[in-house]
Amino acid sequence: MGKIDADVLITGAGPAGLVLGNLLRAAGIDCLILERQSRKHVENRARAGFLAANSVRVLTENGLADGLLRDGARHDTCAFRTDQAEFELKYSELGSGEVHTVYPQQFLVTDLIAEFLARGGEIRFGTEVSSVSGTEATVIADDLLLRAGYIAGCDGQHGVSRRSVPARIFRRDHEISWLAILAEAPPSMSAIGYAIHERGFAGHMARTSTVTRYYLEVPRGEDPEAWPDERIWDELHVRMAAGHHGELKRGPIIERRIVDLGSRVMDTIQRGKLFLAGDAASLISPSAAKGANLALMEAEKLGGALIAALEKGDTTALDRYSADCLPRIWRAQEFSHWMINLLHSPPGYGDEALFLRGLRDARLESLRVSRAHQDFFAENYVGI
Repeated sequence: MGKIDADVLITGAGPAGLVLGNLLRAAGIDCLILERQSRKHVENRARAGFLAANSVRVLTENGLADGLLRDGARHDTCAFRTDQAEFELKYSELGSGEVHTVYPQQFLVTDLIAEFLARGGEIRFGTEVSSVSGTEATVIADDLLLRAGYIAGCDGQHGVSRRSVPARIFRRDHEISWLAILAEAPPSMSAIGYAIHERGFAGHMARTSTVTRYYLEVPRGEDPEAWPDERIWDELHVRMAAGHHGELKRGPIIERRIVDLGSRVMDTIQRGKLFLAGDAASLISPSAAKGANLALMEAEKLGGALIAALEKGDTTALDRYSADCLPRIWRAQEFSHWMINLLHSPPGYGDEALFLRGLRDARLESLRVSRAHQDFFAENYVGI
């Protein structure tokens, strides 16, 4: 093979790729990140916001947590709401006693980009990757052939990296769609809010003191532009039983998009010199806030394995990367699936729909009254 362009080529400047890049640069390893979007787009893309305790540990231990430790907010309570009743679970007092730190993903990505560049890393924004080869350790980007010692595919579910790994793929379409809403409005609840209603699920998640994320379950194929601000707020009012539990703090809707809930697990997530992390490795529904946290765990594991291989010639951890990551991925998938069944039920009034609705109600009641059930929830809700 000819001269390499970097010890490690990373496709994608999301949380997985940026954390991995920072870990490698801290060890003095030459790495190059290729990102299809512009820097402005990446730094303003609103996605996840709840970081688990293990994610905060990874960021803190590696000098990547200044922003979230300064501006992040501790979150330790979720509320389950119907049109008549509500109960709260303070999960910091249950299970392992861990909490979330709320820090919007675009803030974290902005921090990680600045730190990576300060550590001497290079990011090529606006670069289209068209081909990745794990056997040749090459990437074709903007018609240029780049060579590497190793490649980390962190370019998400639509990137080319995951399609370059021949793997058995396990998929599930949950046949549920959410309208994801970002409102320029203060949070209306101190807790994460999950509302169960006959018209469909609604969710409330704080992002900052002035911005709140909401979700509304909608029919598959719905056009987000069919939901003007007034319709969104009126529907949230009904489903979150605001007339019974307290009015919502309204404001302009600054983002509306459709999220089709689906899950994917690949077995394996490596081929030759190519290793996948984040949404490239597995796709998980947003029902339990696991996606970004899985990405950071995989970045930590892959970073350590690459450092061992490049500094010591020890490929033991790289060889076991898939085997070590997949149990954690499946555990997160299982809890995400459990949450989907907790929050949703089929529409209509046929025998099966009524039966499944009864099971959902039984899960909620068990979660309300059973300490063992609450501990299970807390351990899995924050754990990753």
